Amino acid sequence: MKDGIHPQYVSCTITCSCGAVYHTRSTQPKVHVEICAACHPLFTGQQKLLDTAGRVEKFRRKYSKQAKSST
Repeated sequence: MKDGIHPQYVSCTITCSCGAVYHTRSTQPKVHVEICAACHPLFTGQQKLLDTAGRVEKFRRKYSKQAKSST
């Protein structure tokens, strides 16, 4: 590695908008994120479906008919 071209690797504090704080190392001293493992729906199990103009219901009706007719 060449001398003088790489950034410093320092202690880093990662702060989420939900209030969770993580300590690690990075080239940045502070990082702010909107979603972390403590508040992400995939990890918490509180996933919400956003329905735009009834598309979720339309999808469910369409494929529930196929599932019933194929059995």
